[in-house]
Amino acid sequence: MPRAGLTPERLTRAGAELADEVGFDQVTVSALARRFDVKAASLYSHVRNSRDLKTRIALLALAEMADRAADAVAGRAGKDALAAFADAYREYAREHPGRYAAARFRLDPRTAAAGAGVRHSQMTRAILRGYDLTEPDQTHAVRLLGSVFHGYVSLEASGGFSHSSPDSGESWRRIVDSLDALLRNWPAEP
Repeated sequence: MPRAGLTPERLTRAGAELADEVGFDQVTVSALARRFDVKAASLYSHVRNSRDLKTRIALLALAEMADRAADAVAGRAGKDALAAFADAYREYAREHPGRYAAARFRLDPRTAAAGAGVRHSQMTRAILRGYDLTEPDQTHAVRLLGSVFHGYVSLEASGGFSHSSPDSGESWRRIVDSLDALLRNWPAEP
């Protein structure tokens, strides 16, 4: 019989909290069992294994990020939407480093297609419509934005910008301004 109060959702949320505290790579069924002061075997009626737990945390993180980004960009267009989207992404990564790492967890194609990653892509494409990009340039721009945002927040999180001036927040603003300028003046196909 499952332990009272333990559910897949509760374990997923606790796993996400654990990821933020100790790092996503350290999240296992055993580590989660220690958090609840139960034997790992008692969790297997709720999650199949550590990969299943990590998949659930990844899906939670993607959904949380999508909700936050959607709230941030609602009613905005152009540069305002781009900046709000970028800021939501960066703030989530700063507030939830383990969950942010979980959002990068490789999912199988069917799970990924059913998750909130699709919403991230749709929001990015909606923002890009304000820049009048067509395919394949829109796909190139989606990849550019994802690469810049992820690269920046990853370097910032690892302390890569803490040893010099100006403040990393000032650089972030300049990068978003530069992305806006690039998107408004997207180069023609050679």
